[in-house]
Amino acid sequence: MAVDMNRKPSLLVIFLSVFIDLIGFGIVLPLLPGYAEDNFRPDFSAKGVAIGGIIASFSLMQFLFAPAWGKLSDRIGRRPVMLVSNLGAAGSYSLFAIASSMNGTTGLIWILASRIFAGICGANLSVASAYIADISPPEKRSARMGLIGMAFGLGFIFGPALGAFSIEIFHSKQAPGWVAASFCAANFILGWFILGESRKPNSEHVVARPKLNQWSHTLAQPKLGLLIAVFFFATFCFTCFESTFPLLAKHQFAGEEKNLNNRIGYLFTYAGVIAALVQGVIGKLVKKFGEPNLIFISLIVFAIGLATLPFATTLPEILVVLALLAIGSGLNRPPVFGMISLSSSPHEQGANLGVAQSFGSLARILGPIFAGGLFFIHPALPYLICGGIALATAFFAWNYLCGKGAPSDKGKDFKPGAEGDKLA
Repeated sequence: MAVDMNRKPSLLVIFLSVFIDLIGFGIVLPLLPGYAEDNFRPDFSAKGVAIGGIIASFSLMQFLFAPAWGKLSDRIGRRPVMLVSNLGAAGSYSLFAIASSMNGTTGLIWILASRIFAGICGANLSVASAYIADISPPEKRSARMGLIGMAFGLGFIFGPALGAFSIEIFHSKQAPGWVAASFCAANFILGWFILGESRKPNSEHVVARPKLNQWSHTLAQPKLGLLIAVFFFATFCFTCFESTFPLLAKHQFAGEEKNLNNRIGYLFTYAGVIAALVQGVIGKLVKKFGEPNLIFISLIVFAIGLATLPFATTLPEILVVLALLAIGSGLNRPPVFGMISLSSSPHEQGANLGVAQSFGSLARILGPIFAGGLFFIHPALPYLICGGIALATAFFAWNYLCGKGAPSDKGKDFKPGAEGDKLA
């Protein structure tokens, strides 16, 4: 796939690309647990774990493939990898639309296949992070990483609402999948015509390493290892919420099943609005508090939200707690990825961010299975336990990232912003 170097790298275009990709994700995610549950027999005892496994299949594939996509983008450029990812996403949502019309085991197999294919092609977030790192000087990197978080928040504003709206308009369970596929196809066209390449042809390439060697190389660097550990546990807790909230809402709104999928979609939209507002001021917050303190604050707020959500039984209470969860999640990713980027050499941005994304995917594998199993024991269990994990991670971050024990980047033989300063 030829790269036209006359196209200039653009934060706006990369933001739009990630935003459109996450609209598709936001359309499908709130519906997935309910669609899967509808295909199981009512007496199936391991329903929670099985639903979690279907949700986790996407992340399992990302865990296996994200580092390879990251390294490939270091070698051949960000643009071609993102184009392939967009095309794959369109195909996966088409499969999901087809699966939505099927019942029983056949429907489950097709839903599972759609999520596996989506995970294999799901390179956009880590490669977009590397793209932003390529064109950003170090002092602006964390703030600009907030663009991905803002795109995530906006995707969860428009995605769930579009999913709910498409069901109302077309009166079809297939409609959300086809709408998501259409957005991803449009994203491919956008990228093909106007997305510029951020990696210069003469940029230094990362040393080619087998996957396990790349993980050990990245994790052996103390600061990177600590940041990825924090990201892993934060993502684990968020995924427990994300994968079980549609089931919790069904439990809390028992007797009000009419238009339940629409209501869940609009609640996710509300949380997305809050997260997007937080992402809009992330640059100012980084300047005022610094990345380590923001990471600590985000985890504390998220822990409070998790621990109180199962006890919120009225709509106003649910809205307040969802706001806490949205604020906590919105504050977490940009400073973590900003610090990972600043701790990486220019020619290892894609590889290291790919490793981080891979461990985020590992958390997304384990989280839904863990939370799904606990949920069908008692709906409050996954939230209370994950609230405790988030709290413990907050104090781990405080001790090792904010305190005197924080590792430094001494001894590195690169200037973190050198390449970004030339391109910004």
